Amino acid sequence: MTHANNGGEFPFAPDSWSTGAASNMAAAEGLAVSPDHWEAMRALQEYYSRHDSFRVNSRELHDALDERFHERGGMKYLYDLFPGGPVSQGCRLAGLEPPAGSQDPGFGSVM
Repeated sequence: MTHANNGGEFPFAPDSWSTGAASNMAAAEGLAVSPDHWEAMRALQEYYSRHDSFRVNSRELHDALDERFHERGGMKYLYDLFPGGPVSQGCRLAGLEPPAGSQDPGFGSVM
């Protein structure tokens, strides 16, 4: 399930995912992708690589992201990056299926 392209920067990316496609999707959603966005997408891809994607729990993913980016402000920092929700929008841009329930504002999405 890893993506061989992207110079090894995204070792856990889905096979069908590319930085170009992610950039285009982000632009369509009004985002200019920065190195911070790529780092968050890598974190999401890595999390999914360690869990069965159909079993990813929205709350556990939310908590894992909050912990991973705690020093930068946790979820507040991630909402600044992904106003559509760090879980929902972040997963979509990272080429991942957002977990069930991630459309709920309490689980990292405001869409």
